Amino acid sequence: MQRLARFEQLILRRSIFVTIFIGLFGIVFGILSGSSAVIFDGMFSSTDAVMSILALFVARLLTSEGTRRFQHGFWHIEPLVLAFNGIVLILFCLYAFINAVSTLLQGGTELNFDWAILYAVIVCIICFVMMAYQHKINKRLKSNFITLDTQSWLMTALITLALLIAFSLAWLLQGTAFEPWTVYTDPAILLFLSAGLIFVPLKTVLGAFREILLVTPERMDLRVRKIMDRMKAKHGFKKYASYAAKIGRARFIEIHIVLPANFPITSIATLDAIREEIGEEIGGAGPQRWITVSFTGDEAWI
Repeated sequence: MQRLARFEQLILRRSIFVTIFIGLFGIVFGILSGSSAVIFDGMFSSTDAVMSILALFVARLLTSEGTRRFQHGFWHIEPLVLAFNGIVLILFCLYAFINAVSTLLQGGTELNFDWAILYAVIVCIICFVMMAYQHKINKRLKSNFITLDTQSWLMTALITLALLIAFSLAWLLQGTAFEPWTVYTDPAILLFLSAGLIFVPLKTVLGAFREILLVTPERMDLRVRKIMDRMKAKHGFKKYASYAAKIGRARFIEIHIVLPANFPITSIATLDAIREEIGEEIGGAGPQRWITVSFTGDEAWI
């Protein structure tokens, strides 16, 4: 696990360096071209870089052991960071949408299309390469942070691709009867992009809040109960109660078993063997799995 965690941190560091470059690149070219959409693209990348630095810090924290104050570890920080990241991107999209509407109402804006097109070509290539690279790597790592970072690269790539197409079309319209309409190209792109992209971080925020609020994943709950139903029939348990939650990459499972009065217990090893059997059935043993199996003869304890 430590090796995979270090590899995850390496991928995030590489992403941060490239994102910072694109962010600064976008802001400079946005100023040169006079494009609010390009500046939005650069600011979006810069914001994403800050979020990636935060994600890298949390990824390191998750590999450390718990403390006396955080005895269950730091798993709960992961969904908090994901929620914060998503909310920042949502607010950023809302601001861009309002700015686009304001610019349209003011009559649009003049652009230097040569600078804008050059920027879009370079950044579009970089973004799609980074997205494909991280998607391939994450098939093995299965990291929530890298998944979010890959989504961010996809968002940035789509933004830049749309910029490239729109700027190219507007450039072709120069010198024609439609040239007066080219001033609306930049705010129109910004309007549609900000309105469409707001739903991508929204999905991340909703998923993170489900974990923050300890909403039990349905598939996880059904799997645990299916296993315990088999165990109940096999060992003759009187009753059981199970509780499951997923927080970041950690799984917390509590199982309380009511034994009948005549249940044969020769030693503590008998109960430990049942615990071991249940743990093997559930699977995923490791520091990311917290499982508690208790036994009682009184139903009031469950």
